[in-house]
Amino acid sequence: MKPITLLLSADTPAAVLPQLSRIKASGLVAELTLLLPPEVDERPHELGGLPCTVMPAAASGAAALLGPLLASLQTRYLLQVLPLGRLDPQPWALSRLLQVATETGAGLVYGDFQDEREGQLVAHPLADWQPGSLQDSFAFGPWILWSVEALRIATELHGPVPDDIRFHGWYDLRLKVSQQAPPVRVPEPLAVLRPAEHRASGQKVFDYLTAAREAQVEAERLCSDHLRRLGALLEPPFAPFTRRLSGYPVEATVVIPVRSRERTVGAAVKSALSQQADFPFNVIVVDNHSTDGTTRILRGLAAADARLVHVVPERRDLGIGGCWNVAVFHPRCGRYVVQLDSDDLYQAPDTLARMVALLRDQQCGMAVGSYSLVDMDLAEIPPGLIDHREWTDSNGPNNALRIGGLGAPRAFVTELVREHPFPNASYGEDYSVALRIAREYRVGRIYDSLYLCRRWEGNTDADLSPALVARHQLYKDRVRSLELAARQRLLAGGDGSAP
Repeated sequence: MKPITLLLSADTPAAVLPQLSRIKASGLVAELTLLLPPEVDERPHELGGLPCTVMPAAASGAAALLGPLLASLQTRYLLQVLPLGRLDPQPWALSRLLQVATETGAGLVYGDFQDEREGQLVAHPLADWQPGSLQDSFAFGPWILWSVEALRIATELHGPVPDDIRFHGWYDLRLKVSQQAPPVRVPEPLAVLRPAEHRASGQKVFDYLTAAREAQVEAERLCSDHLRRLGALLEPPFAPFTRRLSGYPVEATVVIPVRSRERTVGAAVKSALSQQADFPFNVIVVDNHSTDGTTRILRGLAAADARLVHVVPERRDLGIGGCWNVAVFHPRCGRYVVQLDSDDLYQAPDTLARMVALLRDQQCGMAVGSYSLVDMDLAEIPPGLIDHREWTDSNGPNNALRIGGLGAPRAFVTELVREHPFPNASYGEDYSVALRIAREYRVGRIYDSLYLCRRWEGNTDADLSPALVARHQLYKDRVRSLELAARQRLLAGGDGSAP
């Protein structure tokens, strides 16, 4: 018997025929399961020369679909084609996926591809899966080859998809399968995808925050269940941070790392200096060897206000995290440090005071506010307020391993950051420190907007190549993997809390 059942979704049966013929040409597909909207009356028993079973697409991630689907499978593998656009696989691609699945024993296999945009092919590499690949939105590309045996073993060991799951059944299966048979990436282009959407990376970056609240809660629950099975689920209450060293020159410091942002840095610095507080504060700008007019602008501002500390680091190999460390270890740094990116602005003159009050009054190791997306004219743009309300005091440090970040502005106890410095990276460096602090200490939250995040063509994530998106994914997942291992060690009685 041919080894693969093909799983496709479409608005009508006819819509799948072009890619169905290409996939069927491999000679490896035994039958087709077709997901159609419930209102479509057409229910073909054969399509494109393959036996066809029709199931409701409205429940594509629900237990109500996945239970019967898995029970019906007669083949060794299930090829799930995701509705990302029109897929044109290479003639040998499916046999390559099958070869890797067979030889590695992987629970699922996925591979790189190419995007076709305006007649041009663009390489689209993906990130390798690792234990920290915990986001429900992890990019597997346009198709996934599942081992049916691995699916059945996973559900026998860890239980089937819970009956009340409506959105994230595939996510639950992936987490369970990964515990016995980790996913494997084929690092070569196996297909061409004509994407259904053409948004830039800067437009996609907030997608996970705009998902339906019930879907977010469902994904959090499944991720927490997975962490519990792995021995990595932290239990509240989380400790207050009570150590407070003396001898700081000011109570708080606003930290602004910058490189070549002459268009935005002046307004950012003025926003910080205009803060009103009942304690002394300063602003440390770490100017990472700017090549435009940034340095000139900062020198002028520093000459006019002694609270501005303009620092050009000696080293030239620093990322954003390295620049943060320069500020945090600077002798003029205050007891608390509060983040402000060189593109952005504090929304009101009390932002700094509110962040510091939260750190002090609730004895937090870290505090996180909320921000609004605006254009360069400060007009709000979708999705507007980013408040990360998925955070809860009881489970936030666990769910932080699933989401893309914690929000802004971020504030830290300087003493604690000096114990756990930033990694020298320019992406995910703040996320790494946040995970480390949240592992042990209380995190405070403010849910109304304190901060304006200005989106423009100069943002570092405005339009990233697929290769750079994959590289960022790989790094952030590695940060999660390291944190996951530390939490497992901590909960097993090891030394996971050591600096």
